[in-house]
Amino acid sequence: ELQLTESGGGSVQTGGSLRLSCRISGFTLDRSDMGWFRQATGQPCESVATIRINGSTDYRDSVKGRFTVSRDYAKNMIFLQMTNLKPEDTAVYTCAPRVSSFATRWPACWAQGTRVTVSA
Repeated sequence: ELQLTESGGGSVQTGGSLRLSCRISGFTLDRSDMGWFRQATGQPCESVATIRINGSTDYRDSVKGRFTVSRDYAKNMIFLQMTNLKPEDTAVYTCAPRVSSFATRWPACWAQGTRVTVSA
């Protein structure tokens, strides 16, 4: 059974930092690219960062240079270090697998996630 649990969200002021964590069970990180996603109130789900099985990463333009995705194979977790946060980063953040065999069972922005609120 797949289970992904996010943590680390909170309320910060503009310019602050947070580190999000995603604990994964039901599959191991060597079987799927992973993504961080976010959804602001009334807005569609959007991809924030991707870390692939080969270790390469991608980011949406608005977070490049501020966010860093990483992983820990031993703990089967991924992380999102967020710095220089802006009010437009306010959203519920979720993690999800990008391989279709897993993604159909755990879609992006589907789970409860962890809320990030950035005040001006």
